[in-house]
Amino acid sequence: MYWLISTLLLLGGLYAVSDFSERRLEARFPAIGQFSWIAGSRMHYTDSTGADPMPADPIPANVPPLILIHGASTNLRDFHASLAEPLAVKHRVIALDRPGHGYSEPDKGSWPDPAVQADILHELLDKLGAKPAILVGHSWAGSLVLAYMLAYPDAVSGAVLLAGVSHPWTGGVAWYNDLAGIPLLGRLFAHTLPLTAGRLSMNSGIASAFMPNPVPSGYRERTAVELTLRPSNFLANADDVRLLSPFLQRQSKRYHRLHQPLLLITGDSDPIVPAWNHTERLMQQAPNAQLVVLEDTGHNLHHVRTEQVVSFIDKFASELYP
Repeated sequence: MYWLISTLLLLGGLYAVSDFSERRLEARFPAIGQFSWIAGSRMHYTDSTGADPMPADPIPANVPPLILIHGASTNLRDFHASLAEPLAVKHRVIALDRPGHGYSEPDKGSWPDPAVQADILHELLDKLGAKPAILVGHSWAGSLVLAYMLAYPDAVSGAVLLAGVSHPWTGGVAWYNDLAGIPLLGRLFAHTLPLTAGRLSMNSGIASAFMPNPVPSGYRERTAVELTLRPSNFLANADDVRLLSPFLQRQSKRYHRLHQPLLLITGDSDPIVPAWNHTERLMQQAPNAQLVVLEDTGHNLHHVRTEQVVSFIDKFASELYP
């Protein structure tokens, strides 16, 4: 009985600390965009149209908007700390929090796989009058961009994958993502430990995403990456990571149907989404894909080689409109 009471008191204390930390985190990193209701869930996004300051020169009407879609364990601020501002000089730029990430609510049903998220994105772009578009997806979002291209080919002018996930992989995922998927226990874990113990180990996780490159100064603050530790974000992210590979076993069989222009940018030293298993395999299937390999560059290439990536995207986009 003593151990039971002690355990309950410990869990209660961790829950209270986690709840307090979550509220402080939200005050420190509030939503920076607008909201739209899609399929009963609230989606958070930013749109450079109407932004302050506006680009010096008006964006021509025939220039497709760029849709920036973040990967796992982050939110739309990841692009505001890297590509969004320089790309907005020549394009309308929309960045969004994927379902369950940042300030977008999780889907009310089962796990929103990339195909479901593509449907949600399609409805959002309809509301924003942002089609046809050029989709730009980093890491996990590569699977979403490809799902969108397969489902809505006429709504896509072209797409860019930045170290994009495209194919299934062997091996598992981190233990905490598996644990988060266990009924009841996963929710208990998400509401007690990530915002307490998880914050202490976050720097090592960030460093691994940049290897072999150094982490840019202020990255953790500018991207608000700690929002991922909030219980709802943590559970959504764990589902995304844990369930993606089986989904890609099915989706990757259809990539020969991709006929839109596709730019694949990858780092030659990416240990997280290795090119041999993703980009190189996709190049063999997608008939209109072109490849750019950045030397001495890891996974978070849009932070490490920002100017180069912006230049490649601008050039690619300029070839898609008269």
